[in-house]
Amino acid sequence: MHKLTQEILEQTITKRANATHKGDYGRILIIGGTEQYGGAVIMNALAAVNSGSGLVTVATHPSNFTALHSHLPEAMVTDYTQDLTAFITKADVVLIGSGLGEQLAILTATLNSVRSDQILILDGSALTLLAEHQLDLPCACSLSPVPAQSLGRAGWRTPLTPHEMEWQRLSQIEIAEQTPAKNLAALATFKPSPILVLKKYQTEIYTADQVFQLTIGGPYQATGGMGDTLAGIIAGFSGQFRTSLEQAVLAAVYVHSAIADDLARERYVVLPTQISAEIPKLMHDYANKKLTNL
Repeated sequence: MHKLTQEILEQTITKRANATHKGDYGRILIIGGTEQYGGAVIMNALAAVNSGSGLVTVATHPSNFTALHSHLPEAMVTDYTQDLTAFITKADVVLIGSGLGEQLAILTATLNSVRSDQILILDGSALTLLAEHQLDLPCACSLSPVPAQSLGRAGWRTPLTPHEMEWQRLSQIEIAEQTPAKNLAALATFKPSPILVLKKYQTEIYTADQVFQLTIGGPYQATGGMGDTLAGIIAGFSGQFRTSLEQAVLAAVYVHSAIADDLARERYVVLPTQISAEIPKLMHDYANKKLTNL
């Protein structure tokens, strides 16, 4: 197992070229947020925008529109009960599941609509629904045709972001038995094999052929919305750092806990929204090679 270090940020976060525009930094579609759990997609969106996403659209319950715009006027909104095909078609990254609740129809419609050149991230309720209803991940053979101009992009490996109980439901491995060997064996049964971000103390990330362990972070992150924020950072990084999806996911995981560690020097509890607010500064420092002690 490899230890994840700040080197991943040095490799991933680069200075932006001058002749670029918002379309170059990722079109992100976030789907989720019932009436009760609207905060989840707000935190998704805050993290994605602060991570540098060019365009963020949130498909959610209409009751969340006002709250979302008050927190983040940079994001666009749409009603998730409507046909989302046009929104999915335009997206580079689709993040679904945070605060989605029991909205199975929305999940299945999304799984059936994504293309093989898009990045699909499954979080929260989407993972529970996937397990309960034994749904399959999108397969390259069944996805919609890929536009010629999009060939060669990041590909259709799906990042999954479960905590240990969600992974137990998906893998049928009891929490106490979730060893790297058993987790890898379980991942091999998924077609296609996903990228697994197993959230726990010292989070583990399973890529195509390697396992990484996060050795930073701590109990000050044990707050509702922390996973929603992580999913948003993964979406933001995946949409703009397109050389390697795996590298973008690893960097996002490290950023999330590195900022939390820094904030925890003066805080008993670190809030997810506080992490999002600090992302642009950290990215600026790494892009300009002004490395910190994170």
